[in-house]
Amino acid sequence: MRILALLIILIPFFGFQHKALRPATTAAYTPDTEPHLRNIRQLTFGGDNAEAYWSPNGKWLTFQSNNPAWGLKCDQIFALEVRKAAGRPAYRPPMVSSGKGRTTCSYFMPNGKQIIFASTMSGADTCPPVPNLRQGGKYLWPVYDTYDLYVTDLKGKIVRRLTNTPGYDAEAVLSPKGDKILFTSTRSGDLELWTMNLDGSNLKQITFDLGYDGGAFFSPDASKIVFRASRPKTEADIREYRELLQQGLVAPTNMEIYVCNADGSGLQQVTQLGKANWAPYFHPSGKKIIFSSNHHSSRGYDFQLYMVNLDGSGLEQITSESIFNSFAMFSPDGKKIAWCSNRNNGGTRDTNVFVADWVE
Repeated sequence: MRILALLIILIPFFGFQHKALRPATTAAYTPDTEPHLRNIRQLTFGGDNAEAYWSPNGKWLTFQSNNPAWGLKCDQIFALEVRKAAGRPAYRPPMVSSGKGRTTCSYFMPNGKQIIFASTMSGADTCPPVPNLRQGGKYLWPVYDTYDLYVTDLKGKIVRRLTNTPGYDAEAVLSPKGDKILFTSTRSGDLELWTMNLDGSNLKQITFDLGYDGGAFFSPDASKIVFRASRPKTEADIREYRELLQQGLVAPTNMEIYVCNADGSGLQQVTQLGKANWAPYFHPSGKKIIFSSNHHSSRGYDFQLYMVNLDGSGLEQITSESIFNSFAMFSPDGKKIAWCSNRNNGGTRDTNVFVADWVE
């Protein structure tokens, strides 16, 4: 969530932090360089826009933005109508979060009329202070302990608060069956995956290994879960991970993609590429995973989309334009893909939402 939150964005993210990225260069683009993508349309135009996820009917995307042109001090949640937004810089989608605190990781509820997201507004109406994200020369993400999960309608009215436990609760998504919420929480002392019913009941922890488990999604048939995870192994790495987490921080620079059954059983590591592999999502077939990675980069800030089989074979690069591509999600009918990219940003650090027709 979805953060690296995560990596961001690795990022809420997935949490969404990527100011360290350098301005994108303008590369020559032809359909041959990204053959799976056709009819690419830009949907946002300025600021950091991330984690754009489809509505059940495939007509809307919910996403987070800090676009200063919209008067934003930190990320807020918006609902964007794809047909109206494509190629229209002046289009401003409606904000569905309250404008209080910082928000992240939004997702449509099964009825398509409500959106779940995480917010720090229970801690303060203002944006939370940003800690030192470069301490010790590390690239870090904040994991705010005031994040809780809320449900809002499309007019911005909060209809339900789902979590009220000290610690980080964020990166929520819904099962395709419409019966379960999957999210990341520190309520057990580590960043683990949890499930619950739509009303917040029947909480179950489904991952247990030390490290940051996040950015999770269900497979199309809801039988499996894919997610990103850090797995500190050495004594020094374990100590550093725990010390940073106590400060509300994580270092998302070493993460791999994992899959498990919907109840957490059958855990399997998919990638062993090194560096930061994150923001995974199932291909419509349920047999492949699309994700963002900088494993190929000598300097760390070049993130491209890749696709891989569930057993880690058949790695294929999907994007090549610009130095950042992530948060890919296929539309409900599998015919389109939405993602976030530095492309076409005029040499700035802006990250925008794009949509394209998917070509097998």
